[in-house]
Amino acid sequence: MSNSEGTPAAGGSPRQVPKLNERILSSMSRRSVAAHPWHDLDIGPDAPKVFNCVVEIAKGSKVKYELDKKTGMIKVDRILYSSVVYPHNYGFIPRTLCEDNDPLDCLVIMQEPVLPGCFVRAKALGLMPMIDQGEKDDKIIAVCADDPEYKHYNDIKDLPPHRLTEIKRFFEDYKKNENKEVAVNDILPAPTAYEAIQHSIDLYGEYLLQTLRNT
Repeated sequence: MSNSEGTPAAGGSPRQVPKLNERILSSMSRRSVAAHPWHDLDIGPDAPKVFNCVVEIAKGSKVKYELDKKTGMIKVDRILYSSVVYPHNYGFIPRTLCEDNDPLDCLVIMQEPVLPGCFVRAKALGLMPMIDQGEKDDKIIAVCADDPEYKHYNDIKDLPPHRLTEIKRFFEDYKKNENKEVAVNDILPAPTAYEAIQHSIDLYGEYLLQTLRNT
């Protein structure tokens, strides 16, 4: 075998180590590597309509994964107590902040489950107002902007009514066996979702400014 400087292997000709091209070098830049999915991953240039969403929980999973805010890793929070599974991929929108001090939650409808920790481009269809144990916990309902089956959907009214019923029912039931109360209201149209996303972007920006002032 040759070494890293291209010396010949036994009985063979020298092997040259390939030079790093510009594409590889740019991927090694500190500015282009997302170290923390909440803070370092860009929300995307077309937000609030189309945005990046980090998937924490795959469609069909009974495992409640969630972001560990300190490390940026995805941790196992719990196994769902009820005999239900997540109806679609579920995660959060980077560089957003809500009143509960978490990023904005998002359910992404698409054909296939996505591994926790990956991110997809999502298109907002509506806002599902939710109260979880007395606290506001709204969810964005979206479709994958790059899924050919769903990318043409633009508003919550484009989805079949039964699909919306399933989504609402899941969130109403998934904590019942933990004796935790969840109230889900009617899903609101796309413009309301845009406003909620923009508000969470602004809140995140205000938090950063306040943090910088205090340092």
